Amino acid sequence: MRIAGIEKELSEIERRGNLRSVSDLRMLSATRGVDRSGKEYVVFSSNNYLGLTHEKSVVEAARDAACLGTGSTGSRLTSGSSFELSELEKDIAAFKHTQSALVFNTGYMTNLGVLYALADKSSVVFSDRLNHASIIDGCRISGAKVVVYEHNDMKSLARLLEETEIPSGGQRFVVTDGVFSMDGDIVDLPGLLELKARHGFCLIVDDAHALGVIGKTGRGTSEHFGIESGIDVQIGTLSKALAAEGGYAACSDEIRKYLLNKSRPFIFSTSLPPMVAAAASKALSILSSDGGKYMERLRANTELMRGLLEKSGLPVVGGTTPIIPILTGDSEKALSFSSQCRSRGVMLCAIRPPSVPEGTSRIRLTVTAAHTTEEIEESAAIMKEIWRKI
Repeated sequence: MRIAGIEKELSEIERRGNLRSVSDLRMLSATRGVDRSGKEYVVFSSNNYLGLTHEKSVVEAARDAACLGTGSTGSRLTSGSSFELSELEKDIAAFKHTQSALVFNTGYMTNLGVLYALADKSSVVFSDRLNHASIIDGCRISGAKVVVYEHNDMKSLARLLEETEIPSGGQRFVVTDGVFSMDGDIVDLPGLLELKARHGFCLIVDDAHALGVIGKTGRGTSEHFGIESGIDVQIGTLSKALAAEGGYAACSDEIRKYLLNKSRPFIFSTSLPPMVAAAASKALSILSSDGGKYMERLRANTELMRGLLEKSGLPVVGGTTPIIPILTGDSEKALSFSSQCRSRGVMLCAIRPPSVPEGTSRIRLTVTAAHTTEEIEESAAIMKEIWRKI
């Protein structure tokens, strides 16, 4: 049966240069992958910030836990929770300096689950214009009134907080990324906390791209600013710096208990298997005990790549995080650049609408601690050559 409008919509998406497809890639190491034809690439499109996906001890932790079963076969509330998953939550809470933590199946699911449970039709959620899609969708399914403030603009947020009426008995929420996934910039957390002191809202910060990346010991946005309290829920993911899969909400004991009882995305999802939790726990242990070594390499590699690209004249968005946007403007130029780089063995990601606004298509290049100086220098030289051609 044909569904009306699909063919026309797909044609329009393709006409705009925004049609997507899946390309198979098998990762051979933290930085190199091979496609089905056998062509090998150096990969600058992953979020494997600390390079721990192929760390021997992380792989061994997952392999050892695989003997406990390849799947969990049920939700945690009906089938019980693996020891590994409960221990991981305790480790996350200790690392993030919160009372508790609750693990969800993905980072995307975490934002949906937290916002769905905490906000409702009597709530108003103030959301940064450049928040991740999972936050946007979480706001929508909550049923709350959503007010969008200008990106990282505390004056815009302050004005909207003062102008927006809250229903009787309602709650204000402010939700934001810690490190924004497309521009790589960092939220103005001190400014948010000043506004929180005046307006009394619940603050939710998504640290998916901050854990293991910013802060002296990789604890994320709050540590980056030297702030110990004020964030009510810290969202995070296990799939980036922690080299596994899943997401978490680090919060108070009370909020965890409420999420466990009210968050449908948590209640009705089969839980993660023990081997995934074991891998994440081992990666977190490495970050806790020896993270400085990995973060030092990550920062050095980031500075090297940024410096080489800027010196070559590429339109790089300034910043300090390993998310390095190269603005192309239109989708075709982004696709052409990534395609030509791929033909030379450099894997990059072309980001196009609706992931970013029209006219702001880009290459979203990400550096990891595992990249070698040679990989960075050779890839930067290739990008320089191709950029000058197009």
